[in-house]
Amino acid sequence: MPKENCQKIKLLKLMEILRQETDEQHPLRASAICARLVEQGITCDRRTLSRDIALLNEQGFEVMWAMLGHEKGYYVEDRSFSVPELKILIDAVQAASFVTEKKTEELIGKIAALGGSHQAEILTGNQVSFNTRKHSNESIYYTVDRLEQALVRQKKVIFRYYDLDANGQKAYRRDGHHYVVEPVGLVFNEDNYYLMTYSSRHGNTANYRVDRMDSVEIIDEPICEQAVILRESVAGYTEQAFKMYGGQPEQITIRFANHLIGAVYDRFGENTRMIPLGETECAATVKVQLSPTFWGWLFQFGGALRILSPDSAIEQYREKVAQLAE
Repeated sequence: MPKENCQKIKLLKLMEILRQETDEQHPLRASAICARLVEQGITCDRRTLSRDIALLNEQGFEVMWAMLGHEKGYYVEDRSFSVPELKILIDAVQAASFVTEKKTEELIGKIAALGGSHQAEILTGNQVSFNTRKHSNESIYYTVDRLEQALVRQKKVIFRYYDLDANGQKAYRRDGHHYVVEPVGLVFNEDNYYLMTYSSRHGNTANYRVDRMDSVEIIDEPICEQAVILRESVAGYTEQAFKMYGGQPEQITIRFANHLIGAVYDRFGENTRMIPLGETECAATVKVQLSPTFWGWLFQFGGALRILSPDSAIEQYREKVAQLAE
């Protein structure tokens, strides 16, 4: 790079060094900073460095200093993310099953680097262990990118959809024929990414796991008005759904033992209204989709949790029990 251009980016390179290599516990001596810049072809001495630091502070970058013997050491405290915030992001990446092992390692490295070199070792060396089985679809990034573009542009998408067979190989649905859908929103649920879609032909919604989508492309056709309207209610929809299985949303009242209060809050949210029934039980009215996963969630508690109303839901419950008994 020509010398003139090197000097033009001097302040950028200076901040890059300070953000990457320093913090309050690790200030960098002025002589060391000058040496780093000279290595990159940028002329610098302590006198010009002091002026550069003053200019950065005038512009609000808050470069701090501390005496290291007889020499000033400089560092920056203010970062875009604190260490606890970066730790939460790293844990979220580790826990997300749709992010493959390879992509997880890459993402963690990038996130940790935001804390500077001294914090990166701490962040990557003290990771929480999650009981998460990672998926293998390495094209997940590109799929999400295309789906986001389609959502922004309000366009339809086309893709192929597959399951895994007993050998872990792709088994395409519809004999490999393409799906054409109208995207409504991307939903993160139970450690997986889903695309919520609307079908103007059938007048209902459907959901597809993003890591099971293949050959995703945007079609230059607008989504229908109903799909646009549904985008405003994606959050409410996900509150009703259980692992994205279908089923008609319905309000039901459940009765349960007090030791299940936490389980009910976890499933339906902490704003669920609890109605005490004596000293040992409570009731709550919640909105659910009467789907296979709802019944699975309900059955795990045995007689400690049961449906009080409506009668139609009670009847379905009895039918499920009879089927299991058979």
